[in-house]
Amino acid sequence: MTPPRSNRGRPRRLPRRTAISHRSRDEDPLTERWQARHTALLDALTASGALSADWRGAFEVVPRHLFIPADIWEQQATCVPVTTDDAWWDLVYRDVPIVTQVDDGHGDGPRLATSSNSMPTMVARMLGALDIAAGHRVLEIGTGSGWNAALLAQRLGSENVTSIEVDQVLAERAAKVIEEAGYRPGVVCGDGARGWEPAAPYDRIIATCSVRRVPHAWVQQTAVGGIIVAPLAGDFWSGALVRLEKAADGTARGRFVGGAKFMPMRSERPRPDAPVDSGTGRRGTPGPLPLDALADLGFALYAGARLPGVVMADGTQDGAYQMWLHDRSGSAATVNAQETWQYGPRDLWQEVMAVYDDFVAAGSPGADAFGLTVTSEGQQVWLPPGSQGR
Repeated sequence: MTPPRSNRGRPRRLPRRTAISHRSRDEDPLTERWQARHTALLDALTASGALSADWRGAFEVVPRHLFIPADIWEQQATCVPVTTDDAWWDLVYRDVPIVTQVDDGHGDGPRLATSSNSMPTMVARMLGALDIAAGHRVLEIGTGSGWNAALLAQRLGSENVTSIEVDQVLAERAAKVIEEAGYRPGVVCGDGARGWEPAAPYDRIIATCSVRRVPHAWVQQTAVGGIIVAPLAGDFWSGALVRLEKAADGTARGRFVGGAKFMPMRSERPRPDAPVDSGTGRRGTPGPLPLDALADLGFALYAGARLPGVVMADGTQDGAYQMWLHDRSGSAATVNAQETWQYGPRDLWQEVMAVYDDFVAAGSPGADAFGLTVTSEGQQVWLPPGSQGR
């Protein structure tokens, strides 16, 4: 095992400025049931293949509920507050994300989720993708509740884990509950887009918020041969997990390893688009293209490269599957199985159908066929020549 470095250059522990309401398993009469819920969740994660044997032990000794605050929300059409103890425990040990902050902590907002504890399946998948080994030094971008940092500290030792969080209140709360759980990783408040240079280089970097572009600072702060695991958000696709390896030439390159929807880094929250002129509406028919095929991550990655700036969303409205498209300049389209409506100067639906034809001609490659390269000049999504479908 590589000897741990000294703490010189590591972030100082954050001060405990705020008393945090936290549910201890010794304070709640319902907690006598947490062990069974906890084991059932881990068994399900293991059976699905998300939780590997290497990580099972850490998950067993670092239970999720220790990091979930008393006030939480369930993400439905809106954020719905959890108001009873039984509902609190039920949500904590379900395989779902938990909203742990709304409206950046302000009490008079529209209840927009601004921080969450990730879905346990996703936590296990991302930690597994890091491929960590004893002695590795890890930087986590987005401390959030602190659960992820504690799991890393359990595997690697607290001295090898640094976590950065942009929200001062969240950072302080996470540092407190992580310490109460028995771990002392470095927790620092700062802009995760810049990484954390004082403790670099890192063998692994993991982000728990989505970015549109992988910051080059992360690449610079990763040791050669090191791994970066991050959720990437595009316009046409809502989120994908990418795993990159740092090369000797200073670039990072790797493949997409599945879908991953995360809250955006705060500096990358979406801005308002140009308004759409509803008076330009043009009705049409969708044609033979199966709508749900457009939601496939492989096609979304392909279309995202071909149609930069075009945003796609899908869902059910009035009991029917529907797709929404728009660009940033006032063009839009709504599509269901019966009809299309297009607005603005572009015929977005025709553009998407043309790109889908090219995608099929290329062999309908799956998401894992696509890759990403990050350099000091930016990033590029690529598809190897001759790559074929699933």
